[in-house]
Amino acid sequence: MEPRINNQIRAKELRVIDEEGENLGVLPFAEALAKAKDAGLDLIEISPNALPPIAKIQDFGKYQYQESKKQKVAKSKSKSTEVKSLQIKIGTGEHDLILKAKKISEWLTEGHKVKLDLFLTGRSKMLDTNFLKVRLDRILKLISVPYTMDEPKRGPKGLNAVIEKQRS
Repeated sequence: MEPRINNQIRAKELRVIDEEGENLGVLPFAEALAKAKDAGLDLIEISPNALPPIAKIQDFGKYQYQESKKQKVAKSKSKSTEVKSLQIKIGTGEHDLILKAKKISEWLTEGHKVKLDLFLTGRSKMLDTNFLKVRLDRILKLISVPYTMDEPKRGPKGLNAVIEKQRS
């Protein structure tokens, strides 16, 4: 949402801050706008929800530039998490499980969640759930990072579990 500037401001009184950052106090709108025009700058409503609303006397282009810089810094500091997906089958070999467990550990240390699928085909879909959990535990034992896991759920393609790094 764009901030209101100059004649777009609707408040009758404003708490005004000048271009040096000094508080000029609560002024009527007309007087605040006149001070901004005298300085050759804009009156920008920076906090419309405050009582009275807060306005700043500043060049609007400079204000927009500073706000975009703040948003870029905030965006660079925020960390996005992804849900990574990994598939294994009942007959996946031990060496392959070790490699996949290393990849899971790497993703967990980066802060991502991992969706682990025990993929079932044909008759293996009818196997006992406890047997399938044992097969899933083969890879879970190999993960080197402490993790928490939801209860594995049975889906149309097999057994699914979501793993995330344990919070300390």
